[in-house]
Amino acid sequence: MPLGSVLQALHGAFVELVLTPAGAEVSIGSVSLLDAGDLLDAGAVADLCLIVGVADAQVVAWLDELSLRPAADRPRAVMVKGVTDGILHAARQCGVALMSVHDRTRWERLLSMIRGVLEHSTTRAPSDPVGDDTDLYGLARTIATLTKGMVSIEDERSHVLAYSAADDAADELRTLSILGREGPADYLRRLDEWGVFDRIRRSDEVVEVPADDALRIRRRLVVGIRSIPGPTGVATTLGSIWIQEGQQPIAADADGVLRGAAAVAARLIKRTLDAPTNETLQIQRLLGARGGGVDVPSLAAALSISDTGPAAVIGFAGMGEKEIVHLSAPIRLHASAFHRSSLATALGSRIYVLFPGEVSVRSLESWSRELISRIEQRTGVALRGALVAPIAALSDVAAARFEVDRVLDRTTGNPRITTLAESRTSVLLGEIVELVANHEHLHDPRLGNLRRYDEKNSSTMVDSLRVYLAHFGDVRGAAEELQVHPNTLRYRIKRIEEILGAELGDPDDRLLIELQLRIVSRP
Repeated sequence: MPLGSVLQALHGAFVELVLTPAGAEVSIGSVSLLDAGDLLDAGAVADLCLIVGVADAQVVAWLDELSLRPAADRPRAVMVKGVTDGILHAARQCGVALMSVHDRTRWERLLSMIRGVLEHSTTRAPSDPVGDDTDLYGLARTIATLTKGMVSIEDERSHVLAYSAADDAADELRTLSILGREGPADYLRRLDEWGVFDRIRRSDEVVEVPADDALRIRRRLVVGIRSIPGPTGVATTLGSIWIQEGQQPIAADADGVLRGAAAVAARLIKRTLDAPTNETLQIQRLLGARGGGVDVPSLAAALSISDTGPAAVIGFAGMGEKEIVHLSAPIRLHASAFHRSSLATALGSRIYVLFPGEVSVRSLESWSRELISRIEQRTGVALRGALVAPIAALSDVAAARFEVDRVLDRTTGNPRITTLAESRTSVLLGEIVELVANHEHLHDPRLGNLRRYDEKNSSTMVDSLRVYLAHFGDVRGAAEELQVHPNTLRYRIKRIEEILGAELGDPDDRLLIELQLRIVSRP
């Protein structure tokens, strides 16, 4: 995609073009985020590089080193926050385009937006916006043309998905929203007091939000993006469309335009949610999640990674299998910052990250723990993870993902990041219990007799047996946990043996009964 088209999609809210030695038509097909450690790696680079948290002198040294490489091995464009004379000169000598990023832009927002532009933009000429509703950016341009306003399309969490060009009348709220920042707290509180968010979630009506001169907020119209109601008649809120009044009044028929645009946006968002990108499909196939044979060399070439050498896979799940799919973007960002060739995808309720190439197990464990801590601090969502490393070759990645799932299926998150070697007892015992539980002829009916005895007599024989076995037959310790006299427990154990027809002093009986207790205790 031409660099000029990428810049036009981002407009001036995110970046300012500073230098274009090869012109704005240079082609951009890939983007990556690089930190200080990545600049020391002499490997291949993406067409567009976002330089995050790197000292100016190191950026200059990196560009100087790149200038010694063949043109095909250099990036075509670079984005930094704060362009110094040194960086400008080095970029000119290197022959790469240079862009300055707004200092309040969130890097994860910028990376996500650029990826979205590269993956979903159409080939329609920018000068023909009317009728271009095949993606959200085109829809935003169409709405802006028809309503004479400035348009933002947001998801259900008020994150900007697409927007139209802005003029000099763009207010602070619009700018901050596009930059991935929250608007003024007083204004957001006022929107909540007016019930704006509740109204657009509950109905398809267009809501007018008046200007606020004190907060320098201009007049707006907003409509909710709601899915087509399902069999139960319930519509899901997918996001919202906002029109800010600019240098001229919003068109009189804007309400009708917005209602129609909301229906179009609902289909586009639903299609995007339901249909993974080509890159996502390729990653999932590499992880063995799409069935059929896998042509590893072809997939590696399509994903711009080497098909030889080692790799590693980490899987993340929510504590208690809590939903975490919405964390895919930040996890992918942190993974890219740690290892720029990393690939991340969500499968079901879990997120997997593939690290091609040589990466130390210790550094992966350290990064994973730090990521889990950051995510919990920022979102309140507790994660747990499983790591498989090293993997001999990409052809073994699917088997590694299966091993990750085995660990996540049988561990609870203590410790938060673990491996099969560290949690083998929990994994194997859990699989054995499930195997036995799924075959009724392996169930011991004597445990059923004991449970029925409890139900008939309002007793606690099953719990007493479980605690007694957990204490390895230590009557006093078990009695203390059960808060009964040791003689009482001795009587219960004798009665349990009579009901079961088993000797708890016999190792085989004890092993079988403990296994059966785990089966009946499964959720």
